[in-house]
Amino acid sequence: MNVPAPATALAEAAQAPTALPGNRSDRAAKRQRVLDILDAKGQDALLLTSHTALTWYLDGSRMHISLAGDPIAALLVDRAGDHLVTFNNEAERLAAEELPPGVELHTVPWHGQLTDAVDALAGPGEPLAEKAVAAELRAARQPMLPAESARYARLCADAARAMTDVLSRTTPDTTEFEVASALAARIVAAGAEPLVLLCNGSSRSAFRHPLATHAPLGRRAMAVVCARRHGLVANLTRWVRFDAGTPAELDAEERIAAVEADIFAATVPGARLGGIFAEIQAAYARHGFGADQWTLHHQGGPAGYAGRDPRATAATDDVVVPNQTFTWNPSGPGVKIEDTVQLTEAGTSVLTLDPKWPVADFNGLPRPLTLQL
Repeated sequence: MNVPAPATALAEAAQAPTALPGNRSDRAAKRQRVLDILDAKGQDALLLTSHTALTWYLDGSRMHISLAGDPIAALLVDRAGDHLVTFNNEAERLAAEELPPGVELHTVPWHGQLTDAVDALAGPGEPLAEKAVAAELRAARQPMLPAESARYARLCADAARAMTDVLSRTTPDTTEFEVASALAARIVAAGAEPLVLLCNGSSRSAFRHPLATHAPLGRRAMAVVCARRHGLVANLTRWVRFDAGTPAELDAEERIAAVEADIFAATVPGARLGGIFAEIQAAYARHGFGADQWTLHHQGGPAGYAGRDPRATAATDDVVVPNQTFTWNPSGPGVKIEDTVQLTEAGTSVLTLDPKWPVADFNGLPRPLTLQL
């Protein structure tokens, strides 16, 4: 496999966005949405503690050190302003590189607890916990604002381009780990974090969440990327093949695209996630995958500041709104299709689109084909 030279990766990184993305207008709109939640609940303060809520409210600030760890800060939003509490060994960097204007910074010792400072700031009243208004915060995140929509589109395009460049250099002898490592290099060079990197060659095509191994790709392979930048997560899946494909594979690829098309048709403003999920279940049966296919893998849902926000199930009652983003990922035996899209005034717009990747028009949308090498 021809992996890009380090100098090339560094040149690409130099062109990638590095400045804090916070937008004054978007930030004001988000603060008003939180104040509206406080008004509805009759409360004066809300404590944000999750990566999803923090990066959304701060408009892209990075609140992590370890990708697997808890946030290094908590944010108290009250009617007087925004108060970020962090550890003393993190404060200087956060103030210099991550915090948008207007956020007051407070510290606790590195060996202390964030709640110690939060309790002092909150005064006698207990602030509203994030989990108490989880549904309301999800609704506040759903309609993407102009600046964050633009940032998301750029991230999605970068992730799609990375997938094209890496997979187009593969051979049947390329290993899954080589694909994953090359994708990781491209994602990091673009200023993003590879949250999920999956790859399976033809010997492991039965697995739907295939962590990479040393196995060669063989005649056919799938790669999955979930990349985060400024808090936003781009998700996509692509396939590469080194022969003409079997009739069964080609038929299954066509049918899974039809399932996805039915999901897109149901994903319109005013629809509820539970209703879309019912359509997903029916679409599998309608297109020959069997009525139980949906039980074998999650189906996706709204996207943005979490990989799925939330995963759709029969019990999710969230209402679809204009400018919301989604990643649906229907799958069947040996097939899967996945892109990040946004509902716009003109209809569904595919964000994870690279003009170099082969596509076919499916119900008016460009949908990815398997890359034939």
